[in-house]
Amino acid sequence: MTGDRPRPPPHAAATIGAFLRAHALADGATGVVVGLSGGVDSALVARLARDALGPARVLGVLLPDAHVEPSLVEETTAYAADLGLAHRQVRIEPLEAAFGASLPEVADRVTLGNTAARIRMTVLYALAREQRRLVVGTGNKSELLLGYFTKYGDGGVDLLPIGDLYKTDVWALAEELGVPEAIRRRAPSAGFWPGQTDEGELGVAYPDVDRILRRLELLEREEEIVRGTGLAAATVRAVLARVEQHRHKRRLPPVAKLGVRTVGLDWRE
Repeated sequence: MTGDRPRPPPHAAATIGAFLRAHALADGATGVVVGLSGGVDSALVARLARDALGPARVLGVLLPDAHVEPSLVEETTAYAADLGLAHRQVRIEPLEAAFGASLPEVADRVTLGNTAARIRMTVLYALAREQRRLVVGTGNKSELLLGYFTKYGDGGVDLLPIGDLYKTDVWALAEELGVPEAIRRRAPSAGFWPGQTDEGELGVAYPDVDRILRRLELLEREEEIVRGTGLAAATVRAVLARVEQHRHKRRLPPVAKLGVRTVGLDWRE
């Protein structure tokens, strides 16, 4: 078994639908809130949530700032309307400006990008709380393993319906479900600054990343992955190092153990 699975499991959409119904309507929740960025991940999540819960239980929220092109806002709004979703736009420039006024010495573009991601999540949770909804994240398995998300930003959510789909699976499932080609072909980007792309920052294309990660999932060693994929050893090593480096993003904050059972250690939910 190579692990180079070219398509998502045939039951992916049905399983995710059941997952959303089980969690998004439990304990008095009335539905979900989805941040719509214009990318394929959020477009797929919105479609899956609409299909599973019905459009009335899905609120799509656009959260653009000055880095987001008006044409992308228009396209994303049209997509939400085509799905039949209630949707709204909340521009976050005033919130970014308030942060900048309070901390003018913070100028690093990655830090500011992470701040924008956390502002967006704050808005989503405020809306979700008012309407007794859950915040549905749009992170995929590749991003989770690589740590390619903002801690307590786009990584701070209630549910991750596509968190077990690699990026290449996301593209494939989006195509199967008829997500518009313009969305599917758009270069993945966190939108931190003009021209920023995921693959440009990672230094590896997602298809190659996923070939490595699929084999890592099967517990293959570095040399086996190099041999099986034919990729350069340095590329494989860099991806594996990133997975290890960002383990902290996939865990609860460490707790100093003092009691009999400790949250995150031996107090299991």
